[in-house]
Amino acid sequence: MNQPFHPDALLSTCWTSAGDVMPTRNGDRSSIDIHDRVAAAAAAGFTGFGLTHSDLVIIRDSLGYEALVDLFSEHGMTTIELEYADDWWTSGTRREAADRIRTDLLEAAHRLGASHIKAGSGQAEDVYDPEKLREEFARLATDAAAAGTRIALEPAAFSMMPTITPATELVRELGHPAGGLLVDIWHIYRSGMDYAKMRNILPADHIFAVEINDGRKEVVGTMYEDTFDNRLYCGQGDFDTAGFIRAIRDLGYNGPWGVEMMSTEHRTLDVWTATKQAAAAAANMLASTRPTG
Repeated sequence: MNQPFHPDALLSTCWTSAGDVMPTRNGDRSSIDIHDRVAAAAAAGFTGFGLTHSDLVIIRDSLGYEALVDLFSEHGMTTIELEYADDWWTSGTRREAADRIRTDLLEAAHRLGASHIKAGSGQAEDVYDPEKLREEFARLATDAAAAGTRIALEPAAFSMMPTITPATELVRELGHPAGGLLVDIWHIYRSGMDYAKMRNILPADHIFAVEINDGRKEVVGTMYEDTFDNRLYCGQGDFDTAGFIRAIRDLGYNGPWGVEMMSTEHRTLDVWTATKQAAAAAANMLASTRPTG
């Protein structure tokens, strides 16, 4: 299932929790049956699908990986994303919990032919230790390669890597073929980084996935509330999503575009409407930024 990417392939990410018919967050376990979610994503035009660990475990124990592979194949899902491997540099009980999730994700990636596993960058209060991070990220990437997948590190604006710069330095210095980046417009914009600067520092051959959405210029509530409750469809906010996409395209990027849509309003829609609206806005934006000639 881990097939070559196609230009402008759309990936319905695991955080697209539409259809729960409630304006509040309900965690990372969807109340919608996986068959309906995959069918709705395919009908909307997505060719990829993402799952969180908690959701994945429920599906594994109820449906099974073999049936899930068949479901993805039936609906043309060629790009599979799993998340979230965090705390990979820690120790003690925190590391023990992280390693249990890591084991589950690596097994699932192997069974499902996942393109990549998202890796987190902790919290703002975590200690940033470049040497420790390089050592542990190398181990994580090596484990991923053994499972036939890759690790896509996502530096969050509210993490110990508040900009993408330290993450690019880590990935570039390590140079591991299974260790790369996931670039999310929300975190780039909220970190205050200019898209031209972003383009100039990104290692083009280590961008494994890109996520697009939109939002307001000012943060509404806390950063956490804003990222989970106030995102907008591509082209409906102040992020200049077109400029972001052009900057990524300038690098020669030819991988999947994840549509990470999280908002209070989005969660009130049924899954078919929500996926259709998110996909249509993203597809229109990608079409309008595609080079001509």
